[in-house]
Amino acid sequence: MHLSIVILNYKRAGLVKNCLKSVLEYAPSCEHEVIVVDNGSDDGLEKLIKEKFPDVKFLQTGNNLGMGGGNNHGMRSAQGEYVLVVNPDIFFFNNSIDSLLEFIGDKDDVGLLSPQLLNPDRSLQHTCYRWHNFWTPIFRRTFLGKTRIGKRDLHRFLMLDWDHHTVQEVDWIQGSCFLVPKKVLDQVGHFDEQFFMYFEDTDLCRRIKKAGYKNIYHAHTQVVHLHRRESAEGGALKFVFNKLTRVHIVSWIKYMWKWYKIEKASR
Repeated sequence: MHLSIVILNYKRAGLVKNCLKSVLEYAPSCEHEVIVVDNGSDDGLEKLIKEKFPDVKFLQTGNNLGMGGGNNHGMRSAQGEYVLVVNPDIFFFNNSIDSLLEFIGDKDDVGLLSPQLLNPDRSLQHTCYRWHNFWTPIFRRTFLGKTRIGKRDLHRFLMLDWDHHTVQEVDWIQGSCFLVPKKVLDQVGHFDEQFFMYFEDTDLCRRIKKAGYKNIYHAHTQVVHLHRRESAEGGALKFVFNKLTRVHIVSWIKYMWKWYKIEKASR
C-alpha cells in the first residue's frame, strides 16, 4: 500500500461526504486506502459511509479524542508508506494528491509536506508560519495585535515578507492537510494527545524538524479549505466567553512548557 488518506470527523458528516466525493473524483493513481475516523459524533456518518462509500474504512473512537487523538487513531491503522491527513473541509483539484506524492517521492529529507490552501474564492490562506514567541498567540487573539510591536511580530510569524507562491522550507504548517512518510511518524511519534485541539500540528512539525527533516510548503499544489477561525471570534471578551479560544490558550501554555523543558534538557 502506497498511501493512506485519513479524514477525521466530529459532527461534520455533510462535510465528510463532500470531502470523500472530492477524494474519489480526484483519486491518486497509486494503490491507496481511505480511512474515516469518527470522534463519537452520533451524526449518522457510519451509515452514510456504508451506503455511499463501501470501500472506505470506518473507525469509531466512541469519544471525542480531540484533533490529535482522533487522527492518531486513523494513522495507527494506516497501511500506506505515506499518510495524508485531511480535514473534512478540504476539497481537492485534479492531480493534487499525485503532485504531493511525486514531489516527496525522491526526497528522503522531507518529513512533512503541505499544499497551498485556498479559500473558496481562490484567495490565499496563510497556513505556514515561523515559530511562535511567547506573545504571538496574544497578539493574534487580542487588540494588541494592532499595536506596532504586535504588527511586527505577526508579520514575522505569518511570513508576510514572502508571497507564498513558491516551494519553501518553513518552521511549521497548519495541520488541515499534510502528507508525511509513515517512517517519519514511526521515528518521531504521532500527535501529542495532551493537546486536545491546537498546537498539536506545531508540536509535530517541531519534532520532525528536531529529528533532522524538513517541513515543506508546496505552493504549486493547491486545495480548497473552508477554513473558519472559530477560536478568534467573540470580540474583546472572547477570552471569557469563547470556549475554543480558552482551549487554544491552554494548549499554548502546554506547548510552551513542554518545549521549554525539552530545550533546557538539551543544553
